[in-house]
Amino acid sequence: MERRSDHRVICFGEVLWDILPAGTVPGGAPMNVTYHLHKLGKNPALITRVGNDQMGKDLIFLFEGYGVCTELFQVDELNETGKVYARAGRQHEMIYDIVQPVAWDFIEWNSGDEALVSKAEYFVFGSLAARNEVTRQTLLRLLDAAAKKVLDINLRAPHYERSVLELLLKKTDILKLNQEELELISAWYGHYNDPEDQLQSLMERFNLSTIVVTRGGKGAILFHEGKIYSHPGFRVKVKDTVGSGDAFLAALLSGFMDQSPVTEVLEFANAMGALIASKTGACPSYELKEVEAFTSEKSSKTIGN
Repeated sequence: MERRSDHRVICFGEVLWDILPAGTVPGGAPMNVTYHLHKLGKNPALITRVGNDQMGKDLIFLFEGYGVCTELFQVDELNETGKVYARAGRQHEMIYDIVQPVAWDFIEWNSGDEALVSKAEYFVFGSLAARNEVTRQTLLRLLDAAAKKVLDINLRAPHYERSVLELLLKKTDILKLNQEELELISAWYGHYNDPEDQLQSLMERFNLSTIVVTRGGKGAILFHEGKIYSHPGFRVKVKDTVGSGDAFLAALLSGFMDQSPVTEVLEFANAMGALIASKTGACPSYELKEVEAFTSEKSSKTIGN
């Protein structure tokens, strides 16, 4: 295992078990992003908290088996490991029952984590972890130390508040959200008919450098350095969509870290999201050549404006 200070990305937030119709699999957006960044060779680490129970031990064992750093996992003696009961809706969207309170609601701050965050190229966090005051205060302190902050909006009612989201947005450099979340948040500030106007509104209000909007089977839109890029996505037979957006984000950040052309970064991110949607669970086994197969076929073109 590499030295703790070598982590190029630090992720923060929930780890849990997704209890799906097809079985129980590891999940939680920050954990999923960490898993895929590891598969992409970016040596990430995850700050999180599990219960001192079998489910928590199983998560640590599982990620040690993947070769992912678990040094920053905290163990809670009072609260159980996170669980989410998930089922598929009519349009393949996932409907979630997120148990609370659980261990990741009580992530504690420590100076060692702060030092790691300050050295990392990216600090990735989600809005869901901010539902509880303890984890939220730890997150806010770490955000003050982070170089480039990546917010993955995850609006799961009733687990968010507008005031908290706005606080997080003000501290964000790169924002990732889906089409429905874009429409909901932009509507707080005005009526916009065009997605580009919605993006521009958020970009200016919160001084964001990058916004990426995932659109399910319709691909994604990226607003980056004053330009808008779009990709229509790749067609796959969907098994479930759990974690496909997290895989997309990991691939996007990996591409940025590799300083690849923006159009190639967006295409690769769409390919990664499509691949994971074609498999069961958020952290399935796969090889990078499976992702590359999408882009090599060039069945969809990336468009830059």
